[in-house]
Amino acid sequence: MSAAPESYQQGYSGFAKSLHWIVALLVLTIIPVGLAMGQIENAPFNLYNFHKSLGVLILILMTVRLIYRLAHGAPKEANIPAFYRFAGAATHWALYVLLFLTPISGAIANMYYGAPTPFFGLFEIQPFFPKNEEISNFIFARHKLMGFAIGALVCAHIGAALFHYVIRKDGVLQRMLPGS
Repeated sequence: MSAAPESYQQGYSGFAKSLHWIVALLVLTIIPVGLAMGQIENAPFNLYNFHKSLGVLILILMTVRLIYRLAHGAPKEANIPAFYRFAGAATHWALYVLLFLTPISGAIANMYYGAPTPFFGLFEIQPFFPKNEEISNFIFARHKLMGFAIGALVCAHIGAALFHYVIRKDGVLQRMLPGS
């Protein structure tokens, strides 16, 4: 394998990498938990609370991540065709938007359902909307679609990272790997 271009060897900061991999792990956890909730009749209440708590944590970490990204930017990209840069940017920003909108929509739908949104037993966000199950169901349906969209974008993101590593051998993946 050829050496990565010097600009890629800089990579992201340790903090940016940590946020990326923690959020990735949370997303790879919350999606199957959400799918299980939908498949298990009378799913245990603690499964719902775990899903909701993960959603709040993702929202908190994505807020930190966005602030950090806007303040520090990303390492310079060199020798990457414009199409790949565009596709990568579009995928990243779509993930960012969905990783904000999905937990927010879940919390709002939960509030319209009349339930608090817990955070690992440490605190609860109480509903501040009047209970309305019709609105709740409408928002939950969109929340579910956004979850599927996140899953599809995550698959595309992983596929692109592997494409850059295995086919292009251009150092893109190494910029985000721990220890690089």
